[in-house]
Amino acid sequence: MLDGEDIYEPGVDLATLRQRVGMVFQKPNPFPQPIYENVAFGPRVLGLAKKKSELDPIVEQSLRQAALWDEVKDYLSRDALELSLGQQQRLCIARVLAVQPEVILMDEPCSALDPIATEHIELLIHDLKQDYTIVIVTHNMQQAARVSDSTGLFWLGELVEFSATRDLFVHPKNELTETYITGRMG
Repeated sequence: MLDGEDIYEPGVDLATLRQRVGMVFQKPNPFPQPIYENVAFGPRVLGLAKKKSELDPIVEQSLRQAALWDEVKDYLSRDALELSLGQQQRLCIARVLAVQPEVILMDEPCSALDPIATEHIELLIHDLKQDYTIVIVTHNMQQAARVSDSTGLFWLGELVEFSATRDLFVHPKNELTETYITGRMG
């Protein structure tokens, strides 16, 4: 459900849905194209910008929001696959931000990254959550505690508990939640 609408209903405009909900996957998946083209792809395809003069500020702003601009601004024509994994993941985040979604879904966004790259992504999430609704799927309880305002525990496809992150970790209401977060199970 998104704003009370079932996204699986017939007639849902997929192009609009893809603009409203951005997805960052577990493993970085940049396109085998230049850095610039990775970020410009969405706005160009969705008709948000057509000319380079319209795309340039979108690309720069998106890369800045993804904390990547200073590292790549002089290499925008470089193949995105040459970036480190952490940079590739931030590029994928910039690609999502370029279409200004309402919601960003992140599926284990740091699982393939080293601790330094993970810290970059977590700081980025902290900054982005001021302007976007971010939903993160993670098995890393410490990460959930660090970056989330609210946390839900799902077990076998069912929502077991959902509350403010601090409350869930300090005073879980469900025994299964306590067992999971203390590491006695899972």
